[in-house]
Amino acid sequence: MATDGTKIIDGDLAHDSYWGIMDLYDSGADIPMILKEFPLEKTEFLDDFDQEIYVTSCGLAYWELGLMTAERLAFIKDVIRKDACVSEWTSYSEKEGKSRKLVLKRYLNKIEKLNGNVRKPKSYRKISKFIFTENSILIFQLSNGEYATTCCVKIYQYRGSCSYWLVPISYKSTSKPRIDQIMESEILGRTIGSGYSREEIQVYQPGIEKIWDYVGGKPKFCFGFVIHAVEHKDLLNFKDKFEKIGELDISEGLKEIGSIAGVNTFESYNEIYSDLDNQIEVYSYKKYPVSIVVGE
Repeated sequence: MATDGTKIIDGDLAHDSYWGIMDLYDSGADIPMILKEFPLEKTEFLDDFDQEIYVTSCGLAYWELGLMTAERLAFIKDVIRKDACVSEWTSYSEKEGKSRKLVLKRYLNKIEKLNGNVRKPKSYRKISKFIFTENSILIFQLSNGEYATTCCVKIYQYRGSCSYWLVPISYKSTSKPRIDQIMESEILGRTIGSGYSREEIQVYQPGIEKIWDYVGGKPKFCFGFVIHAVEHKDLLNFKDKFEKIGELDISEGLKEIGSIAGVNTFESYNEIYSDLDNQIEVYSYKKYPVSIVVGE
């Protein structure tokens, strides 16, 4: 489990736990459902390090929602007393160990007090007038005059944020490309190892069979695109750089993340595509025929 730092909400598990609770709360779920989905209790499949991450992140959400009790506070303290995270980070550096210890001290000082300002459910405005639609094929000119191509495979809205998931297509030319040329080109993606059976993966990701057939053998992996995510507010500043030339019927089941990076200026976008071959090599991206990621 990726853990980026010593803060309470820092890393995948902490984010998934804390925001999982908040998303349920904001969507109108009742308290019993929240407590059932994210119980503040010993989780057998987590080691002591991840157990502390899970319990402290859930505990923060509980406190903010006014759900802290004496029993829950005592449980959190018991978990923290094991010093799992402090010991782990100290093994990396004395500075990180001290940092986690200080974070936990401040955390306990906070949740030991009654929360006099319980968080209210939030509602988030959604964008309804999109700049481009999903599956749009977009072309744009690089600084060297070449035309490059990308596909907006998905428009993702979450907690008031709206981003366009743009995936590189390898086709470049000195003249404007046509859809038939794009169909004969390649799109960038990555495979993701999975412990699930092939049958389970097929249920989760319909359309994966085409990727498996292309690779050959009896593979058992999931698939995701190489995504450059551009926020709606940022894309408004350089939308005129793009021209839509058509749409591709990208299989919905394949619209998953293989890798994702944020881009907020056209200059950054131009830099990525001008050096796309090097990006592919450095980050081990793979090229897949466009024809196998579209629907029947």
